[in-house]
Amino acid sequence: MEIRVTGEAPPTAAVDALVAGVCKDAGLQGAAAAADQALGGALGRLLEAGEIKGEPNQTVLFHTDGRIPARHVILVGLGPEDKLDAEQVRQAAGAAARLARDRGARRLGLTLLGADVPGRGVSPADAGQALAEGALLGLWRFQEHKSKKEEKEIDEAVVLAGGDAAAVAPAVERGRVFAEATVLARNLAIEPGNKLPPRLLAEAAARVAVGAGLEVEVFDEARIEQEGMGALLGVARGSHEPPRFIVIRYRSGRADAPLLALVGKGITFDAGGISIKPSEGMEEMRMDKSGAAAVIGAMQAIARLRPDLDVAGVIPATENLPGGRAQKPGDIVRTLNGKTIEVINTDAEGRLILADAVAYAAKIGARWIVDIATLTGAVVICLGSQAAAVLGNDEALVEEVRRAGSDVGERFWPLPAYEEYKEQYKSHMADIKNVGGRPAGTITGGLIIGEFVGETSWAHLDIAGVAWHDKDLPYKPRGATGFGTRTLIRLAERLAGQG
Repeated sequence: MEIRVTGEAPPTAAVDALVAGVCKDAGLQGAAAAADQALGGALGRLLEAGEIKGEPNQTVLFHTDGRIPARHVILVGLGPEDKLDAEQVRQAAGAAARLARDRGARRLGLTLLGADVPGRGVSPADAGQALAEGALLGLWRFQEHKSKKEEKEIDEAVVLAGGDAAAVAPAVERGRVFAEATVLARNLAIEPGNKLPPRLLAEAAARVAVGAGLEVEVFDEARIEQEGMGALLGVARGSHEPPRFIVIRYRSGRADAPLLALVGKGITFDAGGISIKPSEGMEEMRMDKSGAAAVIGAMQAIARLRPDLDVAGVIPATENLPGGRAQKPGDIVRTLNGKTIEVINTDAEGRLILADAVAYAAKIGARWIVDIATLTGAVVICLGSQAAAVLGNDEALVEEVRRAGSDVGERFWPLPAYEEYKEQYKSHMADIKNVGGRPAGTITGGLIIGEFVGETSWAHLDIAGVAWHDKDLPYKPRGATGFGTRTLIRLAERLAGQG
């Protein structure tokens, strides 16, 4: 879908569906009031009848019968005025865009939701970015493997910015960059294991990198062995598909630029290895590459936005299967930095491959390392699907992750990283074990990765509860969410100011 900005007034826009916002208990304001006046009070009567109350993301479609150029008006609820923010605008845009598409609209008119009311709950620029993100992400659907695809599509969205058009246009473009990165991440995460094994994930990452003007290097199995990545090789042993190690580099052009490493877990399918998972729901384990997908998407956007720091996207990619050569509980592997790990549970494989990956990131001189992974089922018990977990060895970096997430509407909840937790994964056979037992499983899983970052500032993002949804949400249709992609982009921008 194309998206552009005009200075046109909403009541005069020739669109199939005109979207205007309604705050709860506030009456019609801004664009909604202007459209209502042009329609002789028809929208106000909908409000009086209780057909629209302004509840968050509530929608109602009104047929204009030719009284204004727009064929339909969609009123969308924005919730209470005092709680209005960019995230609510994002959600409202997604809900309204999907309704418009389902009703056959091809050309969508978006008013500056939240910025066209008295007091302006959000700025015009923030509204413009949120509109672009919400509409583009809400309209996403994955149909690559359907023989008969849905035909209803919106071809163009027009942001009707009035006198704010000059300020809104770059914000809408920025929103498009963020949304397209997230769509890329969703498309990669949702692909079935047979369609995107490690070698094809590496090829996809390379295409993205080359297309964005980034450097890319892919290590094959021989190079991985040469590098000494024994933990990654151990996980890969059970599959006929060879592993890959992907490094994407963005260079800002600044000679003294600090390096941020974004490390994404790339398990293209996870059966659990010898410690095999239950069969129910195993098909969703295609999404165990969501961390890798988020990093690839973020690198595409970083190349376009050009923050003033260097960034490396580091992705260890493999399958985790119970083949005849698969590693076994009790095996010991040696990692890139020389530490050894006793494998107690082969289904705790993410921390194994990430151990080699973060050690590599430290080796190439990263100032900050941020890993992102669908790491533990325990985080789902802890936080459900409402937030991701974050922990690390640097409280300032953890707080930067939280703030970056807040900037883009993604929640991260900090967990403690007390030294005492490390007692749980001590091993009498190796340096450490790959599990610390059930207590504090999300924390110990993350801290095991932290054993391999050296003195580098590090944060770990566990997105297992938020990377996939089984139901449609306003701008997160069922399936892969691309969660974390926009946070990583924003984090790079925030850290650029500290270089």
